[in-house]
Amino acid sequence: MEVCLFEPEIAQNAGTIARLCTCFNVPMNIIEPTSFIMGSRDFRRAGMDYIDRTKIKCHNSFQEFRQNFAGRIVLLDVKATVPYFEFAYEQNDCIMVGKESTGVPDNLYELCDEKVIIPMVKGARSLNVAISLAIGLSEALRQTNYAVHHPDF
Repeated sequence: MEVCLFEPEIAQNAGTIARLCTCFNVPMNIIEPTSFIMGSRDFRRAGMDYIDRTKIKCHNSFQEFRQNFAGRIVLLDVKATVPYFEFAYEQNDCIMVGKESTGVPDNLYELCDEKVIIPMVKGARSLNVAISLAIGLSEALRQTNYAVHHPDF
């Protein structure tokens, strides 16, 4: 299991996700450009001392990421129709989230292998990207018995 941030815009969100990844021993992919400097004060503050232990891989484009990742890309997106808890995750999946402001472009949306949504009440537009990723990742880890495959748990 891995996670991927597409062109993240908010350093604090990326830092929080880095911390999440470290706590669950999940590699973090970042598709650049970012709207902040990697290693910035806000990024490091949100990630705390976990940042230095996070397995972060940066990619110059979605195409580069796709070439380097062999598993399925599961996009968490408000346009999707399959609820995240009804989807069958696999151990080699990567859960991806889009930009905080606009998500992913339509052409990239179509290139993702699967798309899932976190259902919300009418009138709610979206959750924070770090919260969304934590929800989706925890379900994926639960379904794939992730802890069984990682002796650190």
